[in-house]
Amino acid sequence: MSEYLLPVILAAGVGLLLFLVLKLKMQAFIALLITAIFLGLASGMSPSAIIDSITEGMGSTLGFVATVVGIGAIFGQMLESSGGAESLARCLTRRFGRENAPYALALTGFIVAIPVFLDVGFIILVPVIYAIARDTRRSLLYYAIPLLAGLAVTHAFIPPTPGPIAVAELIGADLGWVIFFGVVIGLPVTFLAGPVFGRFISKRIYVPVPDNFEHAEEAPASLPPFRQVVGIIAVPLVLILANTATGALAVAYGFEGEAWVEAVRFVGHPFVALLVATLMAIYFMGLRRGFTREHIFQLSTKALAPAGLIILVTGAGGVFKQVLVDSGAGMMIAERMTGMALPPILLAWMLAAIIRVTQGSATVAMITSAGLVAPVLELFALSAPHRALVVIAIASGATILSHVNDSGFWLVGKYLGMSEKQTLQSWTVMETVIAVAGGALALVASLLIG
Repeated sequence: MSEYLLPVILAAGVGLLLFLVLKLKMQAFIALLITAIFLGLASGMSPSAIIDSITEGMGSTLGFVATVVGIGAIFGQMLESSGGAESLARCLTRRFGRENAPYALALTGFIVAIPVFLDVGFIILVPVIYAIARDTRRSLLYYAIPLLAGLAVTHAFIPPTPGPIAVAELIGADLGWVIFFGVVIGLPVTFLAGPVFGRFISKRIYVPVPDNFEHAEEAPASLPPFRQVVGIIAVPLVLILANTATGALAVAYGFEGEAWVEAVRFVGHPFVALLVATLMAIYFMGLRRGFTREHIFQLSTKALAPAGLIILVTGAGGVFKQVLVDSGAGMMIAERMTGMALPPILLAWMLAAIIRVTQGSATVAMITSAGLVAPVLELFALSAPHRALVVIAIASGATILSHVNDSGFWLVGKYLGMSEKQTLQSWTVMETVIAVAGGALALVASLLIG
C-alpha cells in the first residue's frame, strides 16, 4: 500500500464510521465492524485474512474484557440495589458538614462510579442533591457539579469501569498502574472540576429544586453501613494494586516463582479480585439484608443487559485494531506519527478528543483512539507506568466537550431542569475541565517519571 494513499484510506475509514453512527444511527458495534472490513479491503487484505483478523481481534480482546465487565456489572448492581450509593452520600455529607457538602458529594461520586455506571449513579443520588439544595436554598449546580465531576472522572479513569478496562486491554497497560494513576490524577481533577468550578458556575446560573420533589428528612434505616460499602468497593482495587506491586518487587528482588508471589498474583488478578468483591457484595449487601436468592439472580441478569452492549462494542474495537495491525496500516500510521515528534500521551489525548467531539460517545472515542494508538506505542519503549498514563490521556481526551450528540448531556439537563444553554455552560464546561486537567497532569506525570 502506498504511503501516500494511507491518509486517504484512514480518513475515509473514520468518515465512514462517523457517517454510520451519526447519519444512519447505526449501533457502534456494527459500525466499527463495517469500518474494520472497509479498512482491510482498502489496504489490500484478502477476504479470508480479514475474517481471521475479525476472529483474532474479537477473541483476544473479549477473553479479558467480557469477564471483567460482566463481573463488574453484577458488583455495581448489588451496590445500587442495596442502597450502598445513597449510604455513601448521606454519610459523607453528614461527616463533612453542609458547608463542605460539595467536597463530600465529589468524593461520593468518585467512589460510587467505581462499580456503578455514571448515569445510574447520578439518577440514584439526585434526590440527595435536591434535599441539600432545598435546605440551603443554593443553586442545584453548587452540589450537582461536584457529584457529576466525581462520577465522570472515575467512570473514565479507574477500572473496573468499562472504558479504562477496554483501553488498557487494547494498548497492553497494567491495570494496577491504571488504578494508581487514575486515583492520583483523578482526585485533584475531581476537586477542580467539581467543588471549585461548581462554586463558580452556581453563582452565575441559579437552578432551583423541582417543585414536585418530596424531601425525606431521615435516611432509611435499611441502608447498608458506610464502612461496609467502602470496604467492599476497596477490595478489588487493593488486590489489583497488590498484584502489580508484588510483580514489580518480585522482579527487582528475585522472588519470581515463590509460592506467596504466585498466590498474590492469583488473588490480585482482575478476574479473581472482582469475583471476590462481587461475592462479598452478594452476601453482605444482599443475602444478609434479606434479599432472596431469586431476587439476586434477577438483579444479576438485569446487570448483564447493558454490559453486553459495552462488551460487544469493545470487541469491535479489538477487531478495528487487529485489522490495522494485520494490514500493515498500523505500522505505517506509527511511523508517520513518530515523525510528528509528539509525545504519545499528547497524541493519544488529541485523537480521543477529536473523535469524542465529533460523534459524542466517550466509550466509542476511547476504544477507537486506543485502536489507532496501539500500533504507535509498539515503536516506543514505554514502561508499564507510561502505558497507564496513555490510558489516562485517552480517557481525558474522550471526556471533552460533551454536547448535544452525547446522551449524558440530555440526562443531566433533564434531571436538573436546565435549558440547553445552561447545560452547555455547566456540564459541558465541567467535562472540558476534566479533559484538559487530566491530560495535562498525565503529560506532567510522564515527564516526571522519565
